[in-house]
Amino acid sequence: MSRPPSPTPARWFKALRRTRLGDPCLKTYPLESVDLLRRARVAFQAGRTLKENFRLAQLEAVVQMLEEHECDFVDALGRDLHKPRFETVVSELILVKNEAVYAINNLKKWMQPQKVERNLSTTLDDCLVISEPLGVVLIIGTWCSPVQMCLVPLVGAIAAGNCAIISPSESTVHTTELLHRLIPSYLDNECFHAILAGLSDLPEVIELKFDHVFFTGNKEDGSKIALAAARTLTPVTLILGGKNPCYVDQHCDIFTTVQRIAWARFHNAGQSLVAPDYILCHTDVKARLVQALKCCLMEFYGSNPQESRSFGRIVNLEIFNRTRGILWRSGKVAVGGHVIEAEKYIAPTVLTDVAESDPVMQKEIFGPVLPILTVNNVDEAISFINKQEKPLCVYAYSTNGKVISRLMSETCSGSFCSNDCILQSVMVALPFGGVGASGMGSFHGRYSFDTFSHKKSCLLRSARFECVTYLRYPPFEERNLSLMTWASSLSQKSQGWCQIM
Repeated sequence: MSRPPSPTPARWFKALRRTRLGDPCLKTYPLESVDLLRRARVAFQAGRTLKENFRLAQLEAVVQMLEEHECDFVDALGRDLHKPRFETVVSELILVKNEAVYAINNLKKWMQPQKVERNLSTTLDDCLVISEPLGVVLIIGTWCSPVQMCLVPLVGAIAAGNCAIISPSESTVHTTELLHRLIPSYLDNECFHAILAGLSDLPEVIELKFDHVFFTGNKEDGSKIALAAARTLTPVTLILGGKNPCYVDQHCDIFTTVQRIAWARFHNAGQSLVAPDYILCHTDVKARLVQALKCCLMEFYGSNPQESRSFGRIVNLEIFNRTRGILWRSGKVAVGGHVIEAEKYIAPTVLTDVAESDPVMQKEIFGPVLPILTVNNVDEAISFINKQEKPLCVYAYSTNGKVISRLMSETCSGSFCSNDCILQSVMVALPFGGVGASGMGSFHGRYSFDTFSHKKSCLLRSARFECVTYLRYPPFEERNLSLMTWASSLSQKSQGWCQIM
């Protein structure tokens, strides 16, 4: 007896829309994933995504979707993370729209073949690098930036001419349901699909064989994704969280420093891959820094942050309990420390007297907790940072240019920013990605296009100059070898112009 067919995507999305508020979204089963992947492959092989006009239309549809459903995204992220409307618009929607508009304005230039330098034997030929789409790619988002980290990579995949399947986080239920509902309504139904797979299901999905996997999340899950992708030799981009250090020098503008650090650490209730994870503070400035943080947090969120409309909540009880546990077992609470389990609320908290061995220093913090450690000089700070695994971001605050230069050149990280936080991770003109334990590969703007493209080397030769190239043919003679060796020695002096191969 034959197996009944899997539900069609249309019926599946209807089922998602029927999901009651607060219920988990309907998962995508393996057969459905196979069917969606097959449809995307058929569309890609038919050349559906190759034309510039098609790509532009899809990018414009992404912008239209965000503009027409801004209120829906604000509502969904409010339900999932208690995220303020301001944060949703600025840190999620505007960032995606900026990426899409930037890609629209530059797509023609990106798609053009790049000419490279020719040598003597290819003077009459064309040497080109062509950007080819990879095929069907899988984009796995994270719960801490559920819209941004699904749709910004999707913009790059669309611009590069790929078909794509996105898998938003199952932790942000309402945002995920919204993406499942809107993607098929705005984007091409054969080329672009949304699935819902738990982290435990993703290795099985990846083994269906995609042409690239883009993953955002923590190091442990990233390792599982990379292992599953390796079984089918699937290339991966991994944007992984970690312990992002922030050095505060004794020579800095304390007021500005505190405002920028507090904004970065406590926005989205501290749930960010790129926020400063801990402060390395010069001993001379510690007391002023802590006092300034107290005043700043009072200004940002009032005397009771629980009632503030500008402060979020932890995404689920698992993350809440983990953050609460490390908070209570590390250092001394200088500011905040109040928690309410029923609301998944943790007050903006500053910890002092933190030791390197404390639990709060062992893993990245996905919560509104900011540990402060002290160092005696910039050398100690650099040494401390270099003892740890390579972070996604390093931040440094100082009015001394030499201090900034040393932190930038003597530490290794995915990105660096002086006298501010996070901004380097959202600029369309800068690549953003990790190194070592914080990931591999990068994205944003042209770098997203390149991530989802294969750079194909193309040499378009003529049949001329055979009077020179015949030297390479058998039977091999010493005279021919001498001529080629002589030409090779000339090429080393003239940067390749006398090569005759």
